[in-house]
Amino acid sequence: MSTPAEQNLRQQSLRRLGGLAHQTRASLRAADRFVTQGGAEDRDTASWLVCTAVELASEVASDLDSLAKGLREAGSDAARQQALAPSRKIAHQLHAACRAADVYLEQDSRDDQDTGTWLVASALGLADRLAGALDDGVGAWAASEPAKRVVPVAARAAAAG
Repeated sequence: MSTPAEQNLRQQSLRRLGGLAHQTRASLRAADRFVTQGGAEDRDTASWLVCTAVELASEVASDLDSLAKGLREAGSDAARQQALAPSRKIAHQLHAACRAADVYLEQDSRDDQDTGTWLVASALGLADRLAGALDDGVGAWAASEPAKRVVPVAARAAAAG
């Protein structure tokens, strides 16, 4: 069983990862918008945004792996460890889709650019799923933590007497 400080740290880590997932989603959403515009400058902007998404997705996947390893090493219950598995899978799929989109968008052939456009849209769907899963994970994690008893100031003053 982990200490309340360790539990709080993990919950903060999930929140931070959720924030990174939302940043990845926003970057891919913007890239999707620019890539469909058709102009060379728009395609360059989309490529830059996908490069940003690659870095963010890599960080999320790596950090989720580290969090899962920390849970294993801390001897956390199997349910908590298993709860991270779907998010880890999606994070690695997202990273792969972003990397592939980045490669294909940089190519000169129209077919490759179309493939890159499709991959951006696929990565965006994965980013949506990951952000939602991490948001849900933070809520589930908080719900599974022991409730902290908050005593109003007036009650503390009355008890102190």
